[in-house]
Amino acid sequence: MLNFICYPKCTTCQKAQRWLDEKGIKYALRDIKLEKPDYEELCAWYKASGLPLKRFFNTSGLLYKSLELKDKLPEMTEEQMLRLLATDGMLVKRPILVGDDFVLVGFKESEWEAKLL
Repeated sequence: MLNFICYPKCTTCQKAQRWLDEKGIKYALRDIKLEKPDYEELCAWYKASGLPLKRFFNTSGLLYKSLELKDKLPEMTEEQMLRLLATDGMLVKRPILVGDDFVLVGFKESEWEAKLL
């Protein structure tokens, strides 16, 4: 079963969820604000995704901007970034789709199609 981690009020998350539903893909839904990912989960997702760690940050979010992370991230270690992400689900880019052997961050229909269909 896929894990669909999202923020229900996010329009991109809503679009991704509609896409999953239209394709008949089963998933377990998790609200990232109510149940934030912990450090261990984030480490595992980061490794499985093959993406740069910066891609896990919600760079358009208010919290990201208020913490001035654009300037601070380049100075931080991977561990510091992962620990920061674990402090608040709203810092994490969404949606995240976690499968047995992959992790997709953000919704790009072509990427999701390539992995799931």
